[in-house]
Formats: sequence, structure tokens, C-alpha cells
Amino acid sequence: MRLIYPPQCLLCRDMVETDFALCGTCWRDTPFIGGLVCDACGAPLPGENTGEPVLCDSCLSHPRPWAQGRAALSYRNNARRLVLGLKHNDRHDIAAPAAIWLARVLRPIMRPGTLVTPVPLHWSRRLKRRYNQSALLAASLATELGLPYCPDLLVRTGRTPSLNGNREERRAILERKIRLHHGREAWLDRYPSVLVIDDVLTTGATLSACAEALHAAGAERVCIGVLARVHRDD
Repeated sequence: MRLIYPPQCLLCRDMVETDFALCGTCWRDTPFIGGLVCDACGAPLPGENTGEPVLCDSCLSHPRPWAQGRAALSYRNNARRLVLGLKHNDRHDIAAPAAIWLARVLRPIMRPGTLVTPVPLHWSRRLKRRYNQSALLAASLATELGLPYCPDLLVRTGRTPSLNGNREERRAILERKIRLHHGREAWLDRYPSVLVIDDVLTTGATLSACAEALHAAGAERVCIGVLARVHRDD
């Protein structure tokens, strides 16, 4: 099988040693996040990591409704290509390696027995796209971390337009659009700590709506993880 289908780089399709990997050049040019990061959104920060939690200016100005968050990549260049491939181009093969990268940054803030769940996709959008890219990522991540997984803990009650605009506009669009799925209350009784997974964090409006819905339903602690973090004055 390897003679017929040799392992190829996820991005450039050059030959690599293992399946679902990046070649040396693509790895070098992929903006992985490391070092000191914001404890809430995972954005990289200047300075050395002393082990003490710090927040970026955005999270200081607009406190997040979740406890901690991490991102594996900065949303630019190769990271943007990976996210768009996973989201729009049926590149399901990206989910497994992406989960490994995300698990690396999430392990230090995870508690045993944390429940993993994806940001929900409205049924009409899922029908058109045929899959929820955040669910693919969350399922692979739960396996990688050895944590329980619920694919439909949250549900979108209405379809929203593409979320452009600033934080306030996005938050207004999402108001009361995400809630706990009826019949999933027992999950929170058993797992009061929840990790919500999405592909990209821009302003954080969608993840805020998820965290608020979970807290309203009785979750004690909510954390977030994203494959990529957009860096801008949001």
C-alpha cells in the first residue's frame, strides 16, 4: 500500500516518512504557537513563560466567560491553508494531526474527566457542508487526550449569517442562538468541566455563546481550544 500510496505532506504533497505529516519545509513555515501565551485565548505574547497566567490586552479589556483557552497555530500562511482545507475542502485527513498539535498545548490546563464537545453547526449548514469540521477536530482530540466526548452537547437554535464584523455585532447575532441540547443534561451532571473545540478563534463571540450556554446549564468550568487564533485588535 505504501508503494502505491506513499505518505505525502499535508500541504505540498511531497513525500514524507509517516502518514498525515508535514514535510520539513512546510513544518518550518507553519506558525505554531509556543512560549508565553494569553491564558484565556492562547494568543502569543512577548516575554518569557514563568508559569504564571497572563492575559493579552483584548482579554483584559473584554473578560472571557471561560476559564482558560489555548490555540495551536496563528491563523496565517500555512495555518490558514490547513484550516480552510479542513473547513471547506473535505480535508478530513487534517483533523488527526491537528488534534495532536492542539493536544500538546491543552494538556497542561486539562483536568481529568473533562468532557470534550465541538462548537455546534446549524443543521442546514451541516447539510450543505456534509460535516462539522469542529466535530472532526474535537473527536480526534478527545481520543488523543483520552477524554470523554459528546458530539452534540450544544445545539444552534437558528442559522446565523457568516460572522463578520466586530465583537459586539457578532455577539448580538449569536444571542440565544446556542443552548444545551435537550436530553444532554446528564452529561453535565457527570462531567461538570467542559472543553469546547472550534477551528478558529476570531473575536471569540461564538465560543463565548457556547461557554455562557454551558454555564447556564450548570457547567462548573469551561475551557476552550482552537486550531488557530486570529491576531488583531478585536
